[in-house]
Amino acid sequence: MLKRWRIRILLFMAVLGPGFITANVDNDSGGIFTYSQAGAQYGFTLLWTTLPVMIALIVVQEMCSRMGVVTGKGLSDLIREEFGLRLTFVIMVLLVIVNYTNVVTEFIGIAGSMHLFHVPKYVSVPICGFLVWALVTRGDYKSTEKVFLLASAVYLTYIFTGVLAKPDWHESVRASLTMPSASVWGDKSYLYMVVGIVGTTIAPWMQFYLQSSVVEKGISVKEYATARLDVIVGSVFAVIIAWFIVVACAATLFTHGMGAIQVAADAAEAMRPLAGDYAFILFAFGLFNASFFAASILPLSTAYTVCEGLGFESGVDKNFKEAPLFYWLYTFLIVGGAITVILLPDAQLINVAILSQVLNGVLLPVIIILMLMLINRKDLMGKHKNSGLWNIVAWATSIIVIGMTLVMLWGMIPGH
Repeated sequence: MLKRWRIRILLFMAVLGPGFITANVDNDSGGIFTYSQAGAQYGFTLLWTTLPVMIALIVVQEMCSRMGVVTGKGLSDLIREEFGLRLTFVIMVLLVIVNYTNVVTEFIGIAGSMHLFHVPKYVSVPICGFLVWALVTRGDYKSTEKVFLLASAVYLTYIFTGVLAKPDWHESVRASLTMPSASVWGDKSYLYMVVGIVGTTIAPWMQFYLQSSVVEKGISVKEYATARLDVIVGSVFAVIIAWFIVVACAATLFTHGMGAIQVAADAAEAMRPLAGDYAFILFAFGLFNASFFAASILPLSTAYTVCEGLGFESGVDKNFKEAPLFYWLYTFLIVGGAITVILLPDAQLINVAILSQVLNGVLLPVIIILMLMLINRKDLMGKHKNSGLWNIVAWATSIIVIGMTLVMLWGMIPGH
């Protein structure tokens, strides 16, 4: 029995990576801002969203992982083969635009977190941009994945921050398991925040990156049970971190009536006199780690996706000569994102961060529907296509996301 469990643990450690990394990198600068804002503005009343969002995240990520293992192809590659080059090209263009704004948001997080330690953005952004670029272009898949896994572990700082904030644990757990009073649904800002939490937790780029990573890692069908566990563990861990960010800000900023914040770094600064220097340092360091981590993954995901979709070579195990478009696109997104943050006035940065989350929400339903159309094809997936029950959960997830996106867009129209 002991030997069997030892083998299972070793097998899990061997395939650990794509699912865990993908789920956790979405707790990026935009994610931390959204969760911090939720806690600071509404206290514990948004904690009920964590459980359904976690289920939705697991469902969507599991489908991508399964398609990658069974077909041996990335999501954009499958979209091109099954739906044609024209649709693929349109989606790739939209994804590059959306992901560009997301990369800018990550550098906003880097600039904000380092500003808390009195490092100006004119210094922090160029240096971190170069380090992000070098991490991927000078490494291979295995070494890069190890760095990303280590970065994922740093998210534990938010658990410590939540504990240091000394929240009402009974109330926070109760709020996580019960719906809020009916009166909150008349608040447009509250509903908008619900949509924001969903949109920031399940982003379009994640699906492309996860499936490409599974393919590049070479996970076989026989290993899929363990790969699925990787997805589940990663999703659960990511949502737990999000829960603690909301709790930390609710127990400090909301409790003391400080209300809405402008950027994620404001939460760390405001937390210092309320929860102490340790909480401030942990929150600020966690923000820097999350932003730096995502600034590496987002351009990498985009480069993978575009090259696969358009039929070009891609992969960190290849060099510049073997995959020129892959590396040039990766470089363009990093340099462009860094320059945008340096040149934009600080007052405009928050508008870009919000825009990135809105664009994620608009594109996500399209990607989910394409995924569902692919994964239900027996000629493509064989016995590994979605079951009836799984289809119900997956379609319900996509319909809810579409509905929330429409509500969000409707709420943005003046007069509504």
